[in-house]
Amino acid sequence: MIKDLLLKAIFIPVLGISLPIIAGIVSYERHSSVQMILIAAFFIVTSFLIWMGCTWIHRKLRPLYRPISNPFSKILTVCVVSALYAACTGSLSVITWQKIANESFPEAGMYRFVAACIAAAILFTLLYEILFLSKERELDTKIVDQLDKERSQAELQALTNEMDPHFLFNSLNALNHLIVNEPSLAYAFNNKLAQVYKYFLINRNKELIPLHDELEFIESYVYLLRIRHDDKLHLHTVLTSQTQKVMIPPCSLQILVENAIKHNEFTEENPLHIKVSANENFLYVSNNFKPKPYVVNSTGIGLKNLNSRYRILFQKDIRIERTRENFTVKLPLIT
Repeated sequence: MIKDLLLKAIFIPVLGISLPIIAGIVSYERHSSVQMILIAAFFIVTSFLIWMGCTWIHRKLRPLYRPISNPFSKILTVCVVSALYAACTGSLSVITWQKIANESFPEAGMYRFVAACIAAAILFTLLYEILFLSKERELDTKIVDQLDKERSQAELQALTNEMDPHFLFNSLNALNHLIVNEPSLAYAFNNKLAQVYKYFLINRNKELIPLHDELEFIESYVYLLRIRHDDKLHLHTVLTSQTQKVMIPPCSLQILVENAIKHNEFTEENPLHIKVSANENFLYVSNNFKPKPYVVNSTGIGLKNLNSRYRILFQKDIRIERTRENFTVKLPLIT
């Protein structure tokens, strides 16, 4: 809208003044200053009629030619109709000027005036076509961006929903073990499980949470695990004050702690040590690596889920490093 008003304010007067000069149909030396202003006003009105008529034609014909596959034929159609309108308007204008001003000029001047009107109409049409295409491209980009955002949110929600059965599957296995082997601790385990699951329910629809909140949750989660594993499990946190502003997808650390416990063999003599640390680019979650000698009962969606969440949210992948002694997952830092 602003571009349209600006174009009108600039080019309609310029065209109105230029048309008679280009055509040579006005003898300016014969007229006073007031008359020259009136002459300019007359041809500015002609310019205004051509401009408004061409834009009206453009707006009305554009929806009709969209089904046509060839874009050049679309533009050609509008240019031809606009040129015919400009030729008629220009001819009427120059004839009217000849009558009211009693000017005498050769026929070539009339033809030049009409030709200039046609050229201006084609120029207006092409200019407005560029503006329309630019606006349509902008709208299309917004629509695509919105659809892409909605798709990402839907994928992220689907991945988050996977956490529910995944978490319950492993927790109920642990509770089942306690009920059979240590019934006295099953009640305490159940209460802690309720607290941990409350955290999951509160944060499951959030894309990001502060790392500090996730660490508090992990402390409760690891406490719950220690009821089952006694002193076989240790969590070490080595973080600086700079990590206070770090954000993380909810339950990211829980997935990695759970993954370490699920896939490694550990005893009181050789406990499982899980360490959380960070540098400028990554959050490290590492554990001593001693794979279980048997096939683990696992749904197999933990690390895959976590990597998909990072890819959707940040277009980044988590990194996994495995050595004989350690297994490390590197999460990109988000501040």
